[in-house]
Amino acid sequence: MRFGVFIPQGWRLDLVGVEPGHPQWQAMKRVARRAEAAGYDSLWLYDHFHTIPQALPEATFEAWTALTGLAEATESIRLGHMCGCNIYRSPALMAKISANVDVISNGRLEFAYGAGWYEHETVAYGYPFERPAARIGALAEALQIIKGLWKGGPYQFHGKYYRVGHGRVKDFRGREIELEGALNYPVPVQKPHPPVWVAGGGEQLTLRVVARHANLSNFFGDAEIFERKNRLLDHYCEEIGRDPADIERTLNINVFVGPGSEVDRVLAAAGRSPAAIADWKQGAYIGEPASIAERLAHLRDQARVRYFIAYFPEAVSGESLERFASEVIPLVR
Repeated sequence: MRFGVFIPQGWRLDLVGVEPGHPQWQAMKRVARRAEAAGYDSLWLYDHFHTIPQALPEATFEAWTALTGLAEATESIRLGHMCGCNIYRSPALMAKISANVDVISNGRLEFAYGAGWYEHETVAYGYPFERPAARIGALAEALQIIKGLWKGGPYQFHGKYYRVGHGRVKDFRGREIELEGALNYPVPVQKPHPPVWVAGGGEQLTLRVVARHANLSNFFGDAEIFERKNRLLDHYCEEIGRDPADIERTLNINVFVGPGSEVDRVLAAAGRSPAAIADWKQGAYIGEPASIAERLAHLRDQARVRYFIAYFPEAVSGESLERFASEVIPLVR
């Protein structure tokens, strides 16, 4: 069993109350170092631009910029996004950025990727928001490109959605040449490449991408939903001759170690409405360590979950992060 933790970056209104600007970044670093000291396997950020559930004039730190900073602020904890959005950066650029972060962190990157889902911020930032089939088709091609460019190159790809390393162009001296491929150096430290997570549980399209490209899956649901998606993922793996056990199953969870009345206070202080608080609490893991551990053990045993990533709404100033590490994780492991 492994356990990760989300670092507050503002997207979920978890930096409200911290002085804007550099002090918020300092708060993020402090939480990351606390997570490392508490023994978590990994730390995670979200790849988003606007706060939720409403877009407010509050900080949301850009994911890859912040992760690079956290790579320097920590020493051993692994680093990732849950999950990187394929819409926001071209696959070739994503291969370059992620390889650099793996080198900067000396091989600590967990590469989690998805097709993108949040139309509000996608359109607000000037990106087209395509139908699901197009977004998932683009994701499948992007993963091929990223893995290909992680080898260094020269690399060429020509698909339905992307074309990389092809074309007749002028070189540095203005001479016309035919491209022989794109180059991506430095290559990642991890071999054959950083672990690839594919996030999303779409049963007709996304899980087929997971079966073909992922080392780890990440989708949502209770034990019953999780078991159904596991069975489908197993089936898609078998269709292409892959052992389903090759793909580790993971789950994100909202956690508050303590009474529900206290989490109400924390969420209200961040500016959430009563309706938004009720939404957050639905399915969350709230209460004393033994009861939380019992629910997680059920998912471990019944749904084959082997990696939990916990989000704590009061991570900046509360104690759930440390209590979960010291009082819940030992009971589940």
